Amino acid sequence: MSKTALKKFVSEAPKKELEAQLVDLYERFPVVKEYYDFTFNPKEDKLIQAAKIKISNEYFPVRRKRARARRSIAQKFIKHYLKLGVEAHLLADLMLYNLEIAQSFSSEKNVADTFYKSMLNSFDQAVVYISQENLLQDFNKRIATIYNTVEEQHWPNLEEFSRVLDKIDT
Repeated sequence: MSKTALKKFVSEAPKKELEAQLVDLYERFPVVKEYYDFTFNPKEDKLIQAAKIKISNEYFPVRRKRARARRSIAQKFIKHYLKLGVEAHLLADLMLYNLEIAQSFSSEKNVADTFYKSMLNSFDQAVVYISQENLLQDFNKRIATIYNTVEEQHWPNLEEFSRVLDKIDT
């Protein structure tokens, strides 16, 4: 069904029928339920806190012996929260938290080269997002601390991290 056909259907359908369909969608599809739950009762702080716990558990597991250290877990949360429209300041905080916890992990464990590339992608995404949302003033210190940690830990892709920072300096 095209968007035009949908608009026509919605404009011509009786209100009761539309209400019934909306409730049916809400009950049938978890994505629709989540969207309306978030829209009418955001509780953004709780969402971000839950995401931080799951991200932390990737690197420093509570129930497992071995860390999985998957960047994809954080990326799923970030992508999902972008779609939902979570407040920019909270999302930027989550992006930087992901990098900070990963750096804590890398200071204690040997990690593969793919880990560094992955963290570079996360850093780039965070810096670009923070810059686009005009939040640099709020997060400048944390970004600098992350970069300094990359230097201190002698990450092999330090130059690429420096290039990401050059994007916001110009």
